[in-house]
Amino acid sequence: MSAQQRLNAVKQHLTPEIERANAVDPVASMNEERAKASFNVRDLTYLLDGSKHATELRERMMLEIERDPLFAMHDVHDLTKGELRERTMEKFRSMIHHLQNESVDTFKKRMEVISLIDAGFWTRFGVHYGLFVGALQSNASPGQLSYWFEKGALSLTGMIGCFAMTEIGHGSNVPGLETTATFDEASDQFIIHTPTLTATKWWIGGAAHSATHAAVFAQLVVKGKNYGTKCFVVPLRDPKTYNLLPGVNIGDIGKKMGRDGIDNGWIQFTNVRIPRGYMLQKHAKVTRSGTVTEPKLQQLTYGALLQGRVAMVVDSGNVSKKALTIATRYAAVRRQFAKSKANGVETKLLDYPIHQRRLMPLLAQAFAMHFTGAEMTAMYNNMMTRLDSASPGDADMEEVLEMLKETHATSAGLKAFCTWNCLNTIEQCRQSCGGHGYSAYTGLASMYNDFAVQCTWEGDNTILALQSGRYLISSYREAVDGKKLSPGVGYLNNLNRLIGKRCGVSKVEDIVTPEIIIEGWQVVCANVVKNAALEFEECLKNGLDADDAYEQCSQSRLYAARLHSYGYLFQRFADGVSKVQGDLKSVLMDVCMLYGLYTVEENAGAFLQYEYFTPTQIEYVRAQTNVLCKAVRDQAIPLIDSFNFSDYVINSPLGRADGNVYVHYFDQVKRSNPQGDHPYFNRLVKPLLEREIDGGDYEDEEAGLEEEDDE
Repeated sequence: MSAQQRLNAVKQHLTPEIERANAVDPVASMNEERAKASFNVRDLTYLLDGSKHATELRERMMLEIERDPLFAMHDVHDLTKGELRERTMEKFRSMIHHLQNESVDTFKKRMEVISLIDAGFWTRFGVHYGLFVGALQSNASPGQLSYWFEKGALSLTGMIGCFAMTEIGHGSNVPGLETTATFDEASDQFIIHTPTLTATKWWIGGAAHSATHAAVFAQLVVKGKNYGTKCFVVPLRDPKTYNLLPGVNIGDIGKKMGRDGIDNGWIQFTNVRIPRGYMLQKHAKVTRSGTVTEPKLQQLTYGALLQGRVAMVVDSGNVSKKALTIATRYAAVRRQFAKSKANGVETKLLDYPIHQRRLMPLLAQAFAMHFTGAEMTAMYNNMMTRLDSASPGDADMEEVLEMLKETHATSAGLKAFCTWNCLNTIEQCRQSCGGHGYSAYTGLASMYNDFAVQCTWEGDNTILALQSGRYLISSYREAVDGKKLSPGVGYLNNLNRLIGKRCGVSKVEDIVTPEIIIEGWQVVCANVVKNAALEFEECLKNGLDADDAYEQCSQSRLYAARLHSYGYLFQRFADGVSKVQGDLKSVLMDVCMLYGLYTVEENAGAFLQYEYFTPTQIEYVRAQTNVLCKAVRDQAIPLIDSFNFSDYVINSPLGRADGNVYVHYFDQVKRSNPQGDHPYFNRLVKPLLEREIDGGDYEDEEAGLEEEDDE
């Protein structure tokens, strides 16, 4: 008897109900999706992680953290703000062991995994190590850095730091901060002071309950002259008693949209004195006699700002992957509505073309952000290495400074558009899960709340995008003057070739190649940057100074930054895929071209306005986007599996790897909400039910109803 005959014999013993149950079994549905893999999932995981060793290290970290009782996450949605903060501090304390006993790379991998598990704790820990220690490393002289490390900044011995830049009245405008640091020559001290309510330091993570020291950004005033914003280390609390020091007032800013594990606070300083050496003097310096020395190269002072922005491009890709893992796995097993020829078996959400259109371009976008984040990280590390070894006047310094300017501007635009894209991805994933997406236990609501802050901290997204646009205008003007530009804006050196260029394919299907899409983006970006620059120059001709002229063309700057960033994302993705071979290249090329065509379609107006594509070609782009959505859908679960997030990291019953979503979801709800005695029956419900109405009671009403029935 053949295998098919045996299967038919078994089916004869199944009732229609059992047969249907088997057909819609979510575990079987998930296995069916995994069987479609056209590539080795493990090989793609190694590629995304950077190496087999990196993958194995990350898996070890996921397992270790999952087994740590302090990192239990099953109850996180039901904890109060106070409980979250206390648990966050317990985790903070536990990290010291790993920090002291692991290599830098191993500890970074641990924190990278934790960032996806508990964003609030990751931020709280990052406030000290990323921001406070980062401020020391970026702004302290070698002697000062050694002093603060010996005091315990690196080992967390007797010192927990916070980063006091933002004020209640000032955020992105760092040069406009109001807090002052006035040098007193007689005592060789700085006087840190909050002169107005709007100068109150605000949103300061760790200030409310845990920080002993702050990296304070304040206006340096020496002999009555203001030298701009500098960084100072200011003690806040006695480390032994935790009492506030004289002149320091601190409070809690309370409930936030997300990341409640962080004790954000406000700080006011009233004539707080600190030694002159507490001003970090790697760049600007103040002598005992009050002589101020400014750095020859002001660009060097903002190199450290880039690390956070580059990290947020990477984080946008990772958080997008997590959200898409939940939504895509759910769509692979959730069934809704039966087709006429399906014998009552409902259709998977993932099989609906509209659902593919909803999720597959976002999956492609997550891959684009991944490859771009990896490229930006490598670029940043290379630039900082060269910056540390170069000296003013060296032949290499000029090239490094150009890299610094490009990385600064590019990372600003990418930070803005990647965090915006990620936040939109989370919300689209939540909505795609239907009603269940609204449940806290499915993880997407809290993910949205936790991630939303990325769009405003370390630079408001609109302001950063405008900075990127300003750099593009400046680069255009330099290109016109004959200067050879950095690779990221190198297309502006080819204005004569790009302005007015049309897509030169002989057959419409030849559009679907990386080369054509890259060229199309270069043509569009060259035009929009040129138009923004011409608008800027027209403002100058009308008598405006440069700053006012930039403000007048802000809409054009924002538009130029948007298109430049999308073009940059596609080119980095295409460059990454070009280095891959075999089956991985085939599947990644589909994903890459889906992202390319989708972004062209989303920005079709620009491609039509500058006539790179004709309306007929844009229609073909739209049709091929649908085709590629279907192709990527067929590999969606294997692609999601390549992200290699454990069920613990995903922490959502809808995103479980086995697909058994309803069992896990129901168990989660029952475990988190045990039914006991009614919490407010006697106080609220019972009096409501037993209240008197119109002078009578329910017995009188019931008697009247019985009389009516008798009649």
